[in-house]
Amino acid sequence: MKFISWNVNGLRACYNKGFADFFEFIDADIFAVQETKMQEGQLDIQFPGYQAFFNSAVKKGYSGTAIFTKTTPISACYGIGCEEHDQEGRVITLEYDSFYFVNVYTPNSQRELLRLEYRMKWEDAFRSYLSALDKEKPVIVCGDLNVAHKEIDLKNPKTNTLNAGFTVEERGKFSELLDAGFTDSFRYLYPDRTGAYTWWSYMYNARTNNAGWRIDYFLVSDKIKKHIKESEIYFEVMGSDHCPIGIQII
Repeated sequence: MKFISWNVNGLRACYNKGFADFFEFIDADIFAVQETKMQEGQLDIQFPGYQAFFNSAVKKGYSGTAIFTKTTPISACYGIGCEEHDQEGRVITLEYDSFYFVNVYTPNSQRELLRLEYRMKWEDAFRSYLSALDKEKPVIVCGDLNVAHKEIDLKNPKTNTLNAGFTVEERGKFSELLDAGFTDSFRYLYPDRTGAYTWWSYMYNARTNNAGWRIDYFLVSDKIKKHIKESEIYFEVMGSDHCPIGIQII
């Protein structure tokens, strides 16, 4: 199966700037989107053969996730079952016969780390949620996790150690998630690949210079990691400050 994930930084803005063309070209079985910044129905999206699932933030024009799937799931769940964390449309879970598919847009700790404390609570709650699913059947998790895990995962690690997305606290929580039984699909296949980024600032010609961060991931339950056939970064696809990523599982 082929899975795609993309933080579009506003689905309405991205739709005619590459999203629709890439969606049709890539022909994924499941296509997950983060940061939709819209309520369901604000954009007429019709992809024949796909069902759409949206989880929008209470605050309009903010956050939000969506999944487009060719196969009808057994069930769909929105959020992680915790009111404190379920106001921003950040998680959708689809259940299939042999796995759970989870799409997530992790909260950003923001400038001056104003939201780092909340982020730590979120990380613990989300890890517990995934671990509970993993006890039932394998889990495939994708999305913008808003953290570069290792120094290899961003261009300028030394100057970013105190910035949101590369703090010791955030990186530590990502390690805890992996230790709970999950595998970073890209590093599983390409442990030493450098220059592999998924997000670039709009400033300082960052994308042209490939001064980026790898903060978008596909994680899988350890029990199915040997079924990862490919993990890809579509760095050439424009339309957002993030690029799409993909995984193939056999």
